[in-house]
Amino acid sequence: MEMNKLGLIGGTGPESTIVYYKGIEYGVQQKSGRSFFPNLAIESLSVFDILGFCERQDHAGLTAYLLKGISNLAAAGAQYGALTGITPHIVFDELAKASPVPLISMVDTARDFAVAHGYGKICLLGTLPTMEGVFFQNSFAKRGIDVVTPNAKEKNYIGTKIETELEFGKVLPDTQQKFKEIVERIIREEQVQAVVLGCTELPLIFDGVELSVPYIDVMQVHIDVLVDLIMRD
Repeated sequence: MEMNKLGLIGGTGPESTIVYYKGIEYGVQQKSGRSFFPNLAIESLSVFDILGFCERQDHAGLTAYLLKGISNLAAAGAQYGALTGITPHIVFDELAKASPVPLISMVDTARDFAVAHGYGKICLLGTLPTMEGVFFQNSFAKRGIDVVTPNAKEKNYIGTKIETELEFGKVLPDTQQKFKEIVERIIREEQVQAVVLGCTELPLIFDGVELSVPYIDVMQVHIDVLVDLIMRD
């Protein structure tokens, strides 16, 4: 079966890379209805290097760092590329222009999902660069969707817990409860229609947590789109 070859920038972080790999491989198998797994190329980079570039606001350095990885994927035969972390999307536009292969944006696929479901106002959770940046908000604003983020204290708490716990696969009950309290406050006060899990490690902390509004799991939405892309003629 002839399929498109996808290249992934992984390691941003390792937990999400594992989910992407399994989700894509078994997603294609299930959709094809055959005992078949597609070929993938994965270039594993360091999430901590990426966070360091963001903290220094060295966007040119971040773009060059990611572009080297994408070039390696293209050299391995990848026809399309995707990032397995949302934070590096802060330089996605610049990266896409310089990339040797087309890139599929996780932010834009999440936005299209929100549009399809009629959401006009959402709460965004993610790393500090994601919540404090504008790349996510700008993409959603193009389709008339308002993006609400936590307050400064809550952002720092969420960002710290992602970096020190979730990136290592740790899910602590106290952290899970605090995340839920933050989101419930925003739902109550801001009347958002959905909560965007805007970090690929956030599904870990919200697993089994019920809210009064739906989640948008940007990672799963992205995986579904990538499965379709791999199988496209």
